[in-house]
This record gives sequence, structure tokens and C-alpha cells, in this order.
Amino acid sequence: MLTLIITSAQDETNTLKNCIERGLENNYSLRIVRNKQQIAENNSTWANAGLLPKVDLSAGYNGTLNNNETTAREDGSTTKQSNITDHTLNAGIDVKWLIFDGFKMQADYNRLKELKLQSETQTRLAVEDFVAALTAEYYNFVQQRARLRNLNYAVKLSRERLRIVYERYVIGDNSRLDLLQARVDFNADSAESVKQHELLASSRIRLHELMAEKDIDKMFTVADTMVDVNRPLNFDKLWESTLQNNASLLIAAQDKKIAETDLKSIRSRDYPYLSLNAGYGYTFNKYEMGATEKRKQWGADFGVTLGFKLFDGNRNRERRNAKIAIQNAELEQQDLELSLYSDLADLWQAYENNTRLLALERQNVFAARENYAIAHERYLLGDLSGIEMREAQKSLLDAEERILVVEYNTKLCEISLLQLSGNIMVYIE
Repeated sequence: MLTLIITSAQDETNTLKNCIERGLENNYSLRIVRNKQQIAENNSTWANAGLLPKVDLSAGYNGTLNNNETTAREDGSTTKQSNITDHTLNAGIDVKWLIFDGFKMQADYNRLKELKLQSETQTRLAVEDFVAALTAEYYNFVQQRARLRNLNYAVKLSRERLRIVYERYVIGDNSRLDLLQARVDFNADSAESVKQHELLASSRIRLHELMAEKDIDKMFTVADTMVDVNRPLNFDKLWESTLQNNASLLIAAQDKKIAETDLKSIRSRDYPYLSLNAGYGYTFNKYEMGATEKRKQWGADFGVTLGFKLFDGNRNRERRNAKIAIQNAELEQQDLELSLYSDLADLWQAYENNTRLLALERQNVFAARENYAIAHERYLLGDLSGIEMREAQKSLLDAEERILVVEYNTKLCEISLLQLSGNIMVYIE
């Protein structure tokens, strides 16, 4: 059954680039972030900042239905009138435009533009986080496949050893203890191979989840057969790029600009405000009583309002708090910069250590393979015990396992360094 699973995985081959591209297009979290960015773009308008006039069009109708009873003073005669109806119809257009409010509208518009830019940066941050997560999982899948190959090879070697021991047991050259030990080792290697299939399946499901593919059980394979860790990196260039391109640092700088626009908005109340209003209307009246039967009226009205907010009780408090908010934004930016430098230095140290370890482990793998070849030849000649043969096999498997771990750890350091420096998108170039 396991062999069938491995074979079906060959139906689809994926590169890191096309996995990232599919994920960028389909991932639900990224689609939500992009929608939020679109909302910020829609909000960044002159009208939302109050820079445009407001135009209202209105129309109405009013009617009255009255009954009158009038008594004359001279002779006391009474006159009654019933169901007297008067009609009034009006329509008009009104324009109100706040021309100047102490630069508050300009500050609000700048704030909306800054929020738009920040939303774009937040989308970029989400994209970079996603690319880093998917790249790490992709190479985890590559690592798990390589580990499965190693374990399957170990099963093959154990099977061959079991065959040899069994044939020697039949002819009396090996004891039953040797046969049982060979079978135990074979079963142990087979069990590890079965467990590895589960880890490989978990990584595959995680990749499908990141790419928002509904058929998460679909089998697939990757084009890479090993973790590529040959990308040259330079610490000084990484730090320079971090200062210029790190998305979190850019968001912190944008927070400071937003705080500065908030202060400008508060200071606008220190200036007078000027507004214009104009309108044009039409009114029609119809009367059933009186000397006038009908009346029509139309024309324009206009005016200018100049005012000054003398006191509102909160202006000084809000101004002080806004200045503190600017200071906090600047401190947070400096704190983030220091934190990023510390993270970059830690990751760089780990990257260099893993790079050195990788060179050593490659030498160990070469030596372990040569050692196993010699041990296998001596075992076939009967010059090596089964326990010694198992030790040589285990040494080879351990060396291959260590190099897989070091390769993956080095790759994770590389991914994190590129993410911090704002260069993570190189994986889709």
C-alpha cells in the first residue's frame, strides 16, 4: 500500500515558484488582507476628508383642510365654510461648502493617504509572511521526502542483511540469535519508514492548506530533491536592506506620520473657519379663500459664514496627548529598529554556525558511506559480525539524518534573514 502511495505522488510535480504563485492567488487570509487594502483605498478621497461641497436636492408638498365659521360683529350673522383646502408645493437645491477650517481637511486627507499607504505596507507584510511560511513548509516537505528515501534505503539494506543471515542460518553458519536480531532490525527500520509516511503526509496537507486547495488529500511531489542552501548572504547588505525595506519598520514610520497629522488636525481649531452656502428654490401656493388664488415664487439665496472657535475645553489636553503620541511612535520605531538588528544578528550567527556544520556533516556522510561499503564487503566475507554491520548501517543513517537537519536549519535561517531584510520575494523570481 505504501508503494502505491509513493507512485501516485508522481502525478503532479511542483516547483517552489508555482506553489507560491498559487498560494498568493488563492490563500484566504491574503484575499481578506487585500480586501481591507481596497477599503483603505476607497476611503482615501477628497470627499471623505470634507474637501468637496455638499449638494442637497429636496422637494415637498404641504396641504391644509379647514372648516371656517365667522360671526359678524354688527348683526351677529354667521357664515360657515367647509372643506377649504390650501396647497403648497416647493422644490430646491442647496449647496454648502466649507472653504477653510484651519487646514483640518488637508490634515484629514493626508491622514487618509497615509492610511492607504500603510494598508499597502500591511498587505506586503502579510504577503512576505506567507511566502516565508510556504517556503519553509516546501523545504520541510523536501526534507521529509529525503528522510523517507533514506529510511527506505535502510529498509532495503536490512532486508538484504536478513536474507543473508537466513541463508547462513539454513546452512548452519549463523545462529538463531543472529537471525532474530536481523529480523528485529528489519522490523524497526520498517516501522520508522511507516512513521515517516505520516510526517510526509502532514507536510503535504499543510502545503495544500497554505495554497487554499480544497482537495488537501491530493498527492503531489516537488521538483527539488534536496534543500538548496547555496545562496550567498552578506550581513552588512542585509542590514542596509532591512533599514530600507523591512515592512514592519515602514509601518512604524507611517504610524509616526499619522500621529503628526492628528496633531495638525487638532491645531486647526486655532484658526478661523469659512464656509459658503447657496441655494435655488421654487414654491407654488394655491388658496381657496382670500384675494390671492395662486402664488409662484422662485429665486436664489446665498451667504458666507466666518467663525472662530474661542474655547472648547479640550484643545490643550488633546494637543499635549498628540505630541506624546508622536514621541511614542518615534520611540516604538527606534525600539523596533533595535529589535530587528538583534534578530538579524542572532539569525546571522545561527546561519554561519549551520553553514560550518553543513560542511562538516557533508564530510561525515562521505566517510560514513565509505565505512558502510567496507563493512558490507567484510560482512559478505564473514569477517564482520551482524552487530558490527548494524552499527555501520546506523552510523550511515545517522549521518544522513544529521545533514538533513542541518540543511533545513540553514535554510530556515536563510528564509528568516531574507524576510527581515525585505528580500523574501526572491523565491519567486
